[in-house]
Amino acid sequence: MNILLKSATIFDKNSKFHKQTKDVLIQNNTFTQIADSIDCPNDCEEISLENLQISNGWFDSSVSFGEPGYEERENLSNGLDTAAKSGFTEVAVNSNTNPYLDTKASIAYLKNLSALKATNLYPIASLTRNSKGVEMAELYDMKAAGAVAFGDYNKAIENDNLMKVALQYAQNFDGLVLSFPLNNAIGGEGIAHEGLNSTLLGLKGIPGLAEEMQITRDISLLEYTGGKLHIPTVSSKKSVELIREAKKKNLKVTCSVTTHHLTLTDVELKGFNGNTKVLPPLRAEEDRLALIEGVKDGTIDCITSDHNPIDIENKKVEFNNAEFGTIGLENLFGSLQTVLETETIIDALTTGPKAVFGIDQETIEEGKPANISLFTDKKETTFALKDILSTSKNSIFLDKTVKGKAYGIYAKGQLVLNK
Repeated sequence: MNILLKSATIFDKNSKFHKQTKDVLIQNNTFTQIADSIDCPNDCEEISLENLQISNGWFDSSVSFGEPGYEERENLSNGLDTAAKSGFTEVAVNSNTNPYLDTKASIAYLKNLSALKATNLYPIASLTRNSKGVEMAELYDMKAAGAVAFGDYNKAIENDNLMKVALQYAQNFDGLVLSFPLNNAIGGEGIAHEGLNSTLLGLKGIPGLAEEMQITRDISLLEYTGGKLHIPTVSSKKSVELIREAKKKNLKVTCSVTTHHLTLTDVELKGFNGNTKVLPPLRAEEDRLALIEGVKDGTIDCITSDHNPIDIENKKVEFNNAEFGTIGLENLFGSLQTVLETETIIDALTTGPKAVFGIDQETIEEGKPANISLFTDKKETTFALKDILSTSKNSIFLDKTVKGKAYGIYAKGQLVLNK
């Protein structure tokens, strides 16, 4: 599909057109002309959108779709369409399925099923068989089948030696190991941040210590073994400090943070809304501010939606019984715009995560392949039920203010817009 983008402001620090407003002609999936004014050839579609901005394609490093096994929550087709309309050209999909993504066949299945979609899918395979944390899965075979990393989604690896061996073994093929930051012995049966609000509401708490102890262990193991470690969805002030110090030692450690931890706190729990039950839990304001600072100074490499569809039967129940998780693809950009500058957001959705997961990133220049996100940073609105594209509606951001929106993507020769 050939398109002409009219009056598009370009965000790409590696391009000579950075922060310039240009017409952009894309033919045969390639930028063929970028200029002040371009007439649309006969074989192209002209796209003119209010305050149109473009950047290299966004990559979400932690997304869950239901398929296989939980299609009532979100099937793969609708999930990838949602990602595309939300501005994502690439997503890393968690092993949050039934069966788990713990064999080369399951990785190949997911890759083949998604091949024709505009958004590229990169599987994160289970680190252990059936994500039980007991026996390491066949990491090398899954890497060869297309897995970009290995981690048991939202499950801590309690066995210290297993994590040590995984870090050592993965070095043989430059594998990336994920370790969810939760000490189960400390976290216990907690369902909310341990603090004033959980005490007032009578909710069992998960202290920041549970996260920080696990991160301390993992950094110590990394220092001993070498290799590459990624810590997904950090949530506490001390966690940011620990990772900052580890990076100063030149350890190969990276981390991500969710949109909801950057924008919301445990004050949200006061309504006992099951959609606010997430893992890690929403924490205090001082933690939120430290996370923002971590994104700004580069300690935190990626921002993720941690998109996790949960059906109504497992969400619209008593808070104690609700499953952890929120969807977040649709509102990610608009929500982040309320707390961060556009350039900072773009870096944390492109350069940062793509470097972590080894995804190539082109620049917006003539002759280069076109793989871009389309968006606007103008106009405040309220995120409403009608804005949800996912099959499940468990959004923590319902009725929250957002600024701007994603228009969609152009990738793999396909234009997908959220009209």
